[in-house]
Amino acid sequence: MTIAHMLAEYAGKLKYTDLPEDVVHEVKRRVIDSIGCAIGALNSEPAKIARKIASLTKGSSSIIGTNLKTSPDLAAFANGVAIRYLDYNDTYLAKEPAHPSDNISACLAVAEDENKSGKDLITAIVLAYEIQCRLCDAASLRQRGWDHVTYGAFSSALAAAKLMGLSIEKTVHALGLAGVANIALRQTRIGELSMWKGCAFANTARNAVFAVMLAKNGMTGPAPIFEGEKGFMKLVSGLLKLGEFGGQAKRVGRTKPFKILDTYIKFYPAEYHGQSAIEAAIELRKEILSQGISLERDIKSICIKTFDAAYEIIGSGSERWNPKTRETADHSLPYCVAVALIDGEVGLSQFTEKRIKDKKLHNLMQKVEVTEDEELTSQYPEAMPNLIEIATKGGRQFSRKIMYPKGHPKNPMTDNEVEEKFRRLTKGFFSANNINAILSRLWLLEDVKGVKELAGMAVK
Repeated sequence: MTIAHMLAEYAGKLKYTDLPEDVVHEVKRRVIDSIGCAIGALNSEPAKIARKIASLTKGSSSIIGTNLKTSPDLAAFANGVAIRYLDYNDTYLAKEPAHPSDNISACLAVAEDENKSGKDLITAIVLAYEIQCRLCDAASLRQRGWDHVTYGAFSSALAAAKLMGLSIEKTVHALGLAGVANIALRQTRIGELSMWKGCAFANTARNAVFAVMLAKNGMTGPAPIFEGEKGFMKLVSGLLKLGEFGGQAKRVGRTKPFKILDTYIKFYPAEYHGQSAIEAAIELRKEILSQGISLERDIKSICIKTFDAAYEIIGSGSERWNPKTRETADHSLPYCVAVALIDGEVGLSQFTEKRIKDKKLHNLMQKVEVTEDEELTSQYPEAMPNLIEIATKGGRQFSRKIMYPKGHPKNPMTDNEVEEKFRRLTKGFFSANNINAILSRLWLLEDVKGVKELAGMAVK
């Protein structure tokens, strides 16, 4: 039996009744968080572009925040761009980092098109998280030059196939169609980052949904997609532990908790590896200012000691010390720490074009040095350790180390904090009464008879 067949079999057998209460609750937290992120990004240029393209095609799947309806694949793209743009949606860190809530756009689009229930939607989301996270556990793609969104072709396709009710045979074909055509280059996240950084998974989700639509109508796909002579394992992931994944899938939900419980909601709108550094910088700011020290005049040096993944992704490359785009700034450890020190907070206003160009902020960034620390690397990914050491011109030393930032499974955000994040992101778009109504409905997502009824709630 091939890995694709094992995955298709698992997807077909997974039922809502298999899901523990804490898993169902976590899905609702992620749907609330993702819709909030999407609303907060509606006025961004990438989201506008995606909506414009999607609006050219008529269909029955809604674009969040609008009355527009389009085909499920284009809705997956438009909503996926909005969910991801602010770099505020959730994260999973393993051999390969990922944002598993990127799958939610495909789940929402197909569930609405098929008029599935809230329970069906919840089950599909759990499935998508399970597949993507376990693939991330199996093998690193970025080390071989591929982007993490490549795994999303399989996770989003399985979720869409589940919602469309495909047979095991057709699901295997869908995995072949989605996997063979969606191998993304890591160049997306190298150097000065472009708008595409927040669009890459949305495009993968769109293509995954399209692949499932093709398979549903009889299109066959190349196989075996994982083990083949020119397949995924030999050319993309490397062998590593990916061969064990099929066996893991058969044990999902039986011998281990569902993977969604191991993922992290973001407290700050920035790349996750820097979350603990931001938190440490905010704490240091309070201590430094309480001593009458000026951050602009008196700081001599700022040393950030971090782990290998953080160093590679957000702590190296000249662009990190001179970001010109929002996409680069929220993936810059020097920028995030400097702005946290000066502003005492890191929210959406810290990533405006004007703020990114501030000369005083750039001057402080130039005092930042980032080094990889072997001890911190050994603690990753179980912890997200960042250590900041600040020296003043007068010889004072300040340091702070954070292991588990707010939002980490070992330091989780409360339901109230998830709600507050949603309120901040949607304030000005929805009235207070509408926000309360949306939250009340989403906390009872399992009672929704048809996902279509949710669409009208997320419109201004």
